[in-house]
Amino acid sequence: QVQLVESGGGLVQPGGSLRLSCRISGSIFGINVMGWYRQAPGAQRELVARIFRGGGSTNYADSVKGRFTITSDNARNRVYLQMNSLKSEDTAVYYCNVFSSLESKDYWGQGTQVTVSS
Repeated sequence: QVQLVESGGGLVQPGGSLRLSCRISGSIFGINVMGWYRQAPGAQRELVARIFRGGGSTNYADSVKGRFTITSDNARNRVYLQMNSLKSEDTAVYYCNVFSSLESKDYWGQGTQVTVSS
């Protein structure tokens, strides 16, 4: 079992920045992918960014490329999402996600609200 706890969401003005953090605990040795998804009201959950634990390679949604950066601290079992130049369309609940190749299972955090508004 894996537990995920997100923090760092909130209200920010357009053009501002936020940093999301996800603390990972439990059976972490089987995890090979960590990422962030988001879900806006009335929309499907979508991938924002992910990072592969082995080599550190990353993928980003086109809508956030150049503005968001995903990083991980494997020693501290954390994954972060630095969000810059935020836009109103970034407003959503952001979820931390990890995939355990050992269990062939996805784990999700409880979500943290990000609201971009003036």
